[in-house]
Amino acid sequence: MLIQGYPDPGEGLRLHLNENTGGCSLRVIEAIRRLKPTDVSTYPSYPDLVVACARHFDVDPEWVLLTNGLDEGILMAAIGHISRARIHDAETIVPTPAFDPYPNSTAAAGATPVRVPPNADLSFPTEGVLKAITPRTRMIFLNTPNNPTGQLISTSDLARISEAAPRAIVLIDEAYIEFGGESFLPQLPRHPNVLVGRTFSKAYGLAGMRVGMVIGQPPALDSVRAVTLPFNINAVALTAVKAALEDTEFLPRYAAQVHESRERLYAACRRLGLQYWESAANYVLVRVGDTTPFIDALAARKIHVRDRSKDPATPGCIRITAGMLEHTNAAIEALESVVAGRQR
Repeated sequence: MLIQGYPDPGEGLRLHLNENTGGCSLRVIEAIRRLKPTDVSTYPSYPDLVVACARHFDVDPEWVLLTNGLDEGILMAAIGHISRARIHDAETIVPTPAFDPYPNSTAAAGATPVRVPPNADLSFPTEGVLKAITPRTRMIFLNTPNNPTGQLISTSDLARISEAAPRAIVLIDEAYIEFGGESFLPQLPRHPNVLVGRTFSKAYGLAGMRVGMVIGQPPALDSVRAVTLPFNINAVALTAVKAALEDTEFLPRYAAQVHESRERLYAACRRLGLQYWESAANYVLVRVGDTTPFIDALAARKIHVRDRSKDPATPGCIRITAGMLEHTNAAIEALESVVAGRQR
């Protein structure tokens, strides 16, 4: 029997979904506690938060669309620009390894995904993407830093791709950009066919609230807005995001923990003889070989990580969230124990 939702791994440290392992800002909890019964019984109003987000990201408020997690923004972008436009034989370009909503949204819109494999070192295949562009290309999904590799796409390559496909919508997913890399947002005024996706799930610790954003000029954003439901964000989530933006010390403090956690994971992998990829995100991709017994052994120690071995681009790999230092240290202890057990 299939039941909605991602499987609960059980008790232990959740290092499998790239969540903020330290939780959200305390200001968020305080703001939620101040909500009145009528704040919950009435439909939410969005303009105040839209303006606050626009100010925070330094864009025009008319360029901002709040979405129920960035996942909804990805889906609505595909529906708005492909299904609603009644485009037949449409294709999207999906560089791999890729976030599942890219091919899923492509299918929902009735289009065909054209998958472009990464370079041998898992770096971004700019030339491969450019060669894949055809008159049938209607959307290109670009993820920087990439999930699960943590590899970045340079802003110059992002610009090259958007300029090479003027009839397509280029969706740049920046879900993890707060942890490393350069945002494309300052370039957005020069690229009317680009949408930038952001989320409050990761760096801000609001994954349970499900709030994301799609940012773009009206030529690209209007079709997404047209198919997005009018009350897609709940009142509690709106309150949470506003409070999170007001706590200007929270994000840089957590990002510093993530940076140090990544360095500690790299060092541990070198000691243990495990291949890894340096990451600009809040996770590290590690090649361990046969993943199932490795993951089971970590789970037995109450450390939950993500199996990425089923993706052809990342065989034998697991992904480990890099969060608070105390959690990373616990993960490293478990890794050392598991590797030592395999070497006996």
